[in-house]
Amino acid sequence: MTLPRVTMDRRAALLGGAAAGAALSVRAEAATPRRDDAVAARCTTPRSAIARTRYGPVRGYVSDDVLVFKGIPYGDDTGGGNRWLPAKPPTPWQHAYPALAYGANCPQTPHSFRAKEHTFLQQWTDGFQGEDMLKLNVWTPSLSGSRPVMVYFHGGGFSFGSSYELASHDGAQMARHHDVVQVSINHRLNVLGFLDMTEVGGSAYEGSVNVGMTDCVAALRWVQENIAGFGGDPDKVMIYGQSGGGSKVTTLLGMPSTRGMVHRAAIQSGGGGNIPGRDQSRDYARRVVKELGVGPRDLAALQAMPWQRLFDASNKVAGEINGPMRRSFWFAMGPGAPPRVGWGPTLDEATVTLRSFHDAAPEQARDVPLLIGSVSEEGMSYSSNPSEAEWRASLAKDLGAGKADALIAAMRRAQPNKSIRTLSYGVGGYAQRNNVQRMVKLRHDAGGAPAYQYWFTWQSPQLDGQCGAWHTAELAFCFDNTALCDQGTGNTPAARALARRTATAWAQFARTGNPSQPGLAWEATDPNRCQTMILDDHCRMADDPDGDVRRVLLA
Repeated sequence: MTLPRVTMDRRAALLGGAAAGAALSVRAEAATPRRDDAVAARCTTPRSAIARTRYGPVRGYVSDDVLVFKGIPYGDDTGGGNRWLPAKPPTPWQHAYPALAYGANCPQTPHSFRAKEHTFLQQWTDGFQGEDMLKLNVWTPSLSGSRPVMVYFHGGGFSFGSSYELASHDGAQMARHHDVVQVSINHRLNVLGFLDMTEVGGSAYEGSVNVGMTDCVAALRWVQENIAGFGGDPDKVMIYGQSGGGSKVTTLLGMPSTRGMVHRAAIQSGGGGNIPGRDQSRDYARRVVKELGVGPRDLAALQAMPWQRLFDASNKVAGEINGPMRRSFWFAMGPGAPPRVGWGPTLDEATVTLRSFHDAAPEQARDVPLLIGSVSEEGMSYSSNPSEAEWRASLAKDLGAGKADALIAAMRRAQPNKSIRTLSYGVGGYAQRNNVQRMVKLRHDAGGAPAYQYWFTWQSPQLDGQCGAWHTAELAFCFDNTALCDQGTGNTPAARALARRTATAWAQFARTGNPSQPGLAWEATDPNRCQTMILDDHCRMADDPDGDVRRVLLA
């Protein structure tokens, strides 16, 4: 059968030799002004743009004043006989590996937003796919020095996406303007990353249910072992991610295997979900194998099977077990929702030992400073343009008529200049704000290092200014990429100014554990005052902004 294109948005997915002596320090020509974009960068491929790794030298390129290395192997091919096994180290090489282009994405269905306008704003690309996808990318100002390292985990839940799915993920600006080493990775997802094959393959496959997460750990181990050769400090590593990437961050913070490898963490518009236990995931895998019509121990057949057939069967079985969502996404997937089987981590009591930031904040990460927040219009879906009556009726189905009326009234008081369309997108934003406060409280109760909170409320001028700050909108700003992402930002002077402040905050947090910068001090947050940095044209601290609105959802 032909698999239909995915029509859900990102939110629903929440379910050495030649390098000897080379220490290249690239700088811009003296007459060249500081750049505000990476679009018209001059690209060169000097033979000196070679870094050493423990597996062999890698050759990158120079984009103006930034060294770029793309598609560096941090693990072996995961296809064939390696399918569902823990990542193996890459086979060493002698000659310079051409780290000149992004690697393959984990196999996934082509992504399709419901409206072309959404694709326009996001600047999404599907890339290409393959099971040899354990690759990472590095941007650095110099191969010498000891800079903070910022490791980004992409969104798309645990089922789709890649390190270059959005234009905003390009790390050149962070290296260029903020003197950090930027890293991003691809790893196993969906049925290839989270299917328990223990009963099929035996004890060697006990980790199969979480290999998508142990791939991420392998990438962090690669950073520890190799990033000094790219001018990075392995003792100053920040992990961060948005949406599903935020959920990867909360999961990683609770995994025993990451202890000592993470020194700062940022959770953006995601994290803290309820995950199934080992028995649930084993039953799910058993039913998937039966659906595929192969013998219960026929591992070879499953490892040779085309990915799409695995995907179809696992998706069908997950739907049968989980059943349909009876409320809209933001309420069906909130705190207290039962765990749903399928594509995502499992509490296996070995690699994943805690429902991190759902049941508790992990003790092992208590000394890791935390940056956490969300955007105001998390629920933006451009195809949705309800009248007030339609919006009210939709909310009433989820919340009841009385609460729907109270919420609409509170939102109109708090945001009187927003249209009904934009206000409707903000319901998800307030729901996510509540999730942020829940995680802040868990962290506060655990004690330890401070947490800092933000709320990104900048309103894009694009498409008649109706979209607000949509899910992923802050990424162009925390990567300082408003020019590269001009379809969503307009690259206006105001957007560029906010991007510089936001990216500086993220870089300062990576550098010091505190996002404050000259002229913009951040205060640590707590569950009583909910101190929050509002990121918009006039950045400022506020105690629990729009708290009366978000609390309507909790009543």
